[in-house]
Amino acid sequence: MYASNRPMSDIHRARQMKIVAHGIDLVDFPRLEEVIVRHGDRFLNRVFTKREQAAADAVKNRFEKLAGRFAAKEAVLKLIGTGWRGKIAWTDIEVINNELGQPIVHITGEVKRIADQAGIEQITLSISHTANFAMASAIALRDVR
Repeated sequence: MYASNRPMSDIHRARQMKIVAHGIDLVDFPRLEEVIVRHGDRFLNRVFTKREQAAADAVKNRFEKLAGRFAAKEAVLKLIGTGWRGKIAWTDIEVINNELGQPIVHITGEVKRIADQAGIEQITLSISHTANFAMASAIALRDVR
């Protein structure tokens, strides 16, 4: 399971987990807004899942929300060590919020295959915004064995 919405007992268990990798990314969201305006649904559907798009459409600062998700996807690609290439699809990484507003990462497809091969059992994520930037930090964990 890659989501960070585990029960508190599992979160405390993270102290017994080993950090496997870290990825970080920074996105200038006015620049991302320009790309979205220029390429529209074609870009949105290629990069964001329907749930990510719906979550962004439900808030006042849509482009800020999408920029945070884009930064998170880049951070996850960095922690698996590949960047965006090969058979990886942007939608292999989905970032949604749990009931407390915490961003949760779900991976599928080629990204999941690579993460499984690397022994990654959990990915935790933090996203932050300023007036013009969204930053995401992703940490890959696995049980200490």
